[in-house]
Amino acid sequence: MTMDTFVDERDYKLLSGDKYTFSVLSRIIGGENELLLSDHEKIIVCFTCQPYPVWIWTPDDASEEDMERAYRLAGEKGFLDGNHRFNIKYELAEYFINKAKDDGLNLSVTTNLFAYDCLHPIAPVSETDGEIHQCTMDDLDELVDFFEMFRNGVGIDKESREQYLIQAEDGIKSGNTYFWKNESGKFVASCNWHPANDMASIGLVFTREEERRKHYAEHLVYQVTIIVKEKGFIPMLYTDADYVASNACYEKIGYVLRGKLCTIG
Repeated sequence: MTMDTFVDERDYKLLSGDKYTFSVLSRIIGGENELLLSDHEKIIVCFTCQPYPVWIWTPDDASEEDMERAYRLAGEKGFLDGNHRFNIKYELAEYFINKAKDDGLNLSVTTNLFAYDCLHPIAPVSETDGEIHQCTMDDLDELVDFFEMFRNGVGIDKESREQYLIQAEDGIKSGNTYFWKNESGKFVASCNWHPANDMASIGLVFTREEERRKHYAEHLVYQVTIIVKEKGFIPMLYTDADYVASNACYEKIGYVLRGKLCTIG
């Protein structure tokens, strides 16, 4: 089947069936990408740029032939070089891992991802000090620091400070990036959100290491969740399934597990 280098309403309709696990893909396929391929039926491949993963969507009932096509495309486009990661469903991940082994390549699951949404936010029971603060250009340098601390903390998708500067400026201009400012006036936690159709993905959730266990991120994410809902979007977020404490924090404020996928590399 022919692979086009564009997406249209057919692709968005396909992704609407996986709106939680592929919310980010629904957003990025409409932007600038190094590679975008789709047959508008069984396979969508999207790669923005390094250091981000390659997204590959396949339906839940994907046949072995469909998965073979996805694997072959990944190889043809140079993604099986050991320098790329893939965000895919578990069934496709298992196929990739086994197929790669036959080809003398080593792939494995690096991150188990949970997708949550929050239809009914629950105010935090825990008490904390401070208040939410919408980032302005006066906060640019510190926001760049938070981007760097966040990426270093998760250990993936690391970029240069110049790239973080661009992202920080975009976040401030869009009005979707926030700090939590404690009672001393110090910015102690960060959070942002990005719309994708009827949903909004919450990210950049990070608390300075010396300020943790004070419930700052819990209160900040709750406040941003309320903002997102008031703007008419369904709040959602991705988490590392192995971060039990942070997942429990999200569940306390009303987030419900809706989908699962993984990153392999």
